[in-house]
Amino acid sequence: MKAEGIRSWWRGAFPVLALLALWETVVRLDLLPGDLFLPTFSAVMRQFFELILSRVLVRDFVASLLRVLIGFCAGSVAGILVGIIMGLKETVRMTLSPIIALLFPIPALGWLPLLMLWIGINEMLPITIIFICSFFPVLYNTVTGIREVSKRTIDAARVLGASERYVFFRVVLPAAVPNIFTGLKLEAGMAWRVIIAAEMVAIPTGIGALMMRAESLMRIDIIIVCLMVLSCMCLLFERLFMVLEARLTSKWK
Repeated sequence: MKAEGIRSWWRGAFPVLALLALWETVVRLDLLPGDLFLPTFSAVMRQFFELILSRVLVRDFVASLLRVLIGFCAGSVAGILVGIIMGLKETVRMTLSPIIALLFPIPALGWLPLLMLWIGINEMLPITIIFICSFFPVLYNTVTGIREVSKRTIDAARVLGASERYVFFRVVLPAAVPNIFTGLKLEAGMAWRVIIAAEMVAIPTGIGALMMRAESLMRIDIIIVCLMVLSCMCLLFERLFMVLEARLTSKWK
């Protein structure tokens, strides 16, 4: 089993390592067009450690991380709660569905100009953008998951004497969890993409703001460092919810 795990890890890591080696080689041999400035991977890594030691990257990363965690958690919890109510109560679903259908297609960043006027340029602005980004997809997947639960299964549990509380927590919710986690996994990475864009436009701190400062100084190495951090965090958040889903649903399966 351990050998198989090592082979699986190597199969996943090899393409990435090969790409990094190709990047280093191509730049060192000056095989790129002369007007295209691209630092070597080793130079980018040196800048990465310098930004950490100077605490510049740490400060901006922590600022972005807190915004993502607050906005994502608040939006996800609200989406799950409203989704549960809409999934269980037909009247509520029929009332709110037209409103959700109108608001859901609007990109989260499309709200940015309006929110800048309503909220102002402060910490609540990126948090609110992430809240919107997380709320609607999680809501939609929660409603879908609950409504896809077999009515025969629910009726069978009731016939056997199960209470409404038992039916919800032991029948409906476990069956809806995969759909809920689908929404969470999709938006876990999207929250980082949205926060970077919001910080680049309106916020003076965070990874997005660091990228804009680097762009004004033509520091491509710093920009690439920020992109690497963004990529790693998107992947980490998505994998985290995959692990949580597997552990939570393993006993139900």
